Amino acid sequence: MEFVESTRISTSFLADAERRCLRWMAVRLPPQVNSDHLTALALFAMLMTGLSYWMARAHPLGLVAAILWIAVNWFGDSLDGTLARVRGHQRPRYGFYVDHVVDAFGALFLIGGLGLSSYMSPLIAMGLLLAYFLLSIEVYLATYCRGHFRLSFWKLGPTELRLLLCAGTLVLLVHPHAVLWGTTYRLFDVGGVVAAISLALTVIVSATQNARALFKAEPLPKTAGVRY
Repeated sequence: MEFVESTRISTSFLADAERRCLRWMAVRLPPQVNSDHLTALALFAMLMTGLSYWMARAHPLGLVAAILWIAVNWFGDSLDGTLARVRGHQRPRYGFYVDHVVDAFGALFLIGGLGLSSYMSPLIAMGLLLAYFLLSIEVYLATYCRGHFRLSFWKLGPTELRLLLCAGTLVLLVHPHAVLWGTTYRLFDVGGVVAAISLALTVIVSATQNARALFKAEPLPKTAGVRY
């Protein structure tokens, strides 16, 4: 059976501007660079981001390094698919599979590094990672069952989340703590809890919408007149 590529859906704030920027860069990359190189670069950058957060417990310059590696990750992760499409080298099954396996390991490196730093507690990091994986599973199941791959929720996509993480990391350099209702917490503990709850709510809303749509598409057969 012929493979049918899923429709990509991105409604994030920066989607249109980012698309134009990525295409501009893709047509100017040297021919020796291919999409696999960019995917590998994105994974390496996430590993280095996690290590930079871990190193920041000894020196705050690790936070600056983390921001730089997040930028490198954006370059590789966002550009690999665009480069393949611009050059007509699409490999939809291979590209989707490898790209999102890499994303899973990248999230592990990033959030693991935060959990090993002094800026986020390991328990909150574990909760955040769990929420991320739950959302990933929901998105991939919807991609298979409904034929569309959603890249953003609530007008926020990977690029917007990277920018929020970079902004929060900059704040860590001067204000690593937050005061809520008279109690002092680590800033990234507060951010991690908010992010985990937001991801969990997104999973619930998205799963409910997809289950309703699939139920309508495949309703139960009528059983009127059946005798037992």
